[in-house]
Amino acid sequence: MPVVQSSLLAALPGVRHAFFTRQGGVSGGVYDSLNVGRGSSDAAADVEENRRRAAGWFGVMPDALNTCYQIHSARTHTAEAPWGRYRPEGDAVVTAQRSVVCGALHADCAPVLIADAEAGVVGAAHAGWKGALTGVVAETVAAMTRLGADPARMVAAVGPCIASESYEVGEEFEARFLADSEDHRRWFSPGAPGKRQFDLPGFVLSRLAEAGVDQAEWVGCDTCADGDRFYSNRRAFHRGEADYGRLLSAIMLA
Repeated sequence: MPVVQSSLLAALPGVRHAFFTRQGGVSGGVYDSLNVGRGSSDAAADVEENRRRAAGWFGVMPDALNTCYQIHSARTHTAEAPWGRYRPEGDAVVTAQRSVVCGALHADCAPVLIADAEAGVVGAAHAGWKGALTGVVAETVAAMTRLGADPARMVAAVGPCIASESYEVGEEFEARFLADSEDHRRWFSPGAPGKRQFDLPGFVLSRLAEAGVDQAEWVGCDTCADGDRFYSNRRAFHRGEADYGRLLSAIMLA
């Protein structure tokens, strides 16, 4: 099963991670093929088989793959055990348990995987523009810190997501960010008349730095531009498709 990996996270002892592509699953049509989104209109049996395959990549049962019912928030959950089919509302999950895989679903939004190998704490966050702006990265780091992790030791990777070249937004979108901080202007560049290009991975990396995590990288994959490997909400919209698959990014203590 093909995955994308971060060189920073791959170098950590006792930590395993994967940014899964859309390849290696059983779904068909617009969901071809590794759609793990229970909230999609894909066949439920196919979604569960895809989740089983992803969990198997980590060597665990599907019940150990903990993901949230994502709501584009900063809400973060600490997992003490496998959740099974339970999906709490929120956008990040952290753990210090070796029996748990922390996962985030996405299709253009930025998945963020974080680890403090020395403390034995890992986390996964779903950072769309709204969650990133309202604090999901800082909340994930704070939750990991409460488990004994230290931001100075944390290593993070932003996974495949929509890149600036594909992320055209209106001036009103930029205004939301500037209302929070004038410094956010640096994540926008000129686009077509009345439009701007937004650098989501760059913005998420800046949020990690603000939270004290300096060892971080973006893996460099544009979900919208690479249809062979990734699902994309924006690409599906431009094509007039009724739905789209959800990618999985996940991390665990090995």
